[in-house]
Amino acid sequence: MRTAIVVGAGIGGVTAAVALEQCGWQVTVLERAPELGEVGAGISVWPAALAVLDELGVEGVARAARLGSGAGMRRADGRWVVDASALGVELPVMIHRAELHRLISERLGSAVTIHTGTTVSGLTQDADGVTVLAGDTQYRAELVVAADGIRSVVRGLLYPQYKGARYSGYTAYRGIAEVETLDDGGETWGRGQRFGFAKLVDGRYYWYATANRPAGSESDDVRERFAGWHDPIPALIAGSSGVLRNDIYDLTTPLVPFVQGRVLLLGDAAHAMTPNLGRGACSAIEDAGALARVLRRGDELSAYDAERRPATTKLVKRSRQVGVVGQLDNPVLCALRDGVFGLGGKLAGLSARRRRSERAPAAQ
Repeated sequence: MRTAIVVGAGIGGVTAAVALEQCGWQVTVLERAPELGEVGAGISVWPAALAVLDELGVEGVARAARLGSGAGMRRADGRWVVDASALGVELPVMIHRAELHRLISERLGSAVTIHTGTTVSGLTQDADGVTVLAGDTQYRAELVVAADGIRSVVRGLLYPQYKGARYSGYTAYRGIAEVETLDDGGETWGRGQRFGFAKLVDGRYYWYATANRPAGSESDDVRERFAGWHDPIPALIAGSSGVLRNDIYDLTTPLVPFVQGRVLLLGDAAHAMTPNLGRGACSAIEDAGALARVLRRGDELSAYDAERRPATTKLVKRSRQVGVVGQLDNPVLCALRDGVFGLGGKLAGLSARRRRSERAPAAQ
């Protein structure tokens, strides 16, 4: 049986381990955290990623997820800029991040061994395989998949001159709220701040917010930041038992090659992006699906890079661009932005209604 090491056991790492095992590989997973798990926040899973999970036999996602509402975009006072309910756009499902991680991890079989509390510090490779150093222990395998995040140790060892992560200029806040509201969710854009929320299958609400701030700033009160925004935003924040706060970084482009010898980069280690498109974890899942296809076809690993690097480079750039527009602070530019989006939404709605009319059967 062929052997592989997966560095990192986040959503991308465990999905890669499932994919490798199903391709007939013996897999060792090295995770630096003391136990498996994910942070307590929601996540959007788009159809392409759902298809990969289905191919890998991951069960229960549909039961644990709720279809997103796609409600649209509002101003801070609650007035609609774009009402997306009639656009007919593709929508993701919403699920708790920890629940998705659990469902994927349950698909791991006896050919996967997981070592937690294990921090990788070195890596060497030769014609026969790769040696990974973690403390005083060495691990040896034919293939290494680096899924160790935006500040990937493995990527740093492979490409020491790469600039790596860069700060986006804004901080993100996330929470899970237990509140009663009839609002279907959506996003609200203000000046240098945004707020979005969506309902989970268990009735709770996942919410997220962004605010322009210098990197490394001291913690602030997110309740004060959004106190004057439309309902139910203040109630969602107040109804949360805890708030996660993270400065937002992505990787500089051009991205480095995702394959070097017998080492392969996956997920944020390869293409960390801002969360503006909600595609980060989905892209990691899609990476694992691409890896499985490459291995089953018996292709060179370079085929993985040829497929995934162009696709994810586009997402990194698009997500960064959305963030620039979304975090505008100048009142004139914000008004222009909202006007353009409002007009675009109306035109898109007309186009969607025309398509539905053309597809409708003729009256008898």
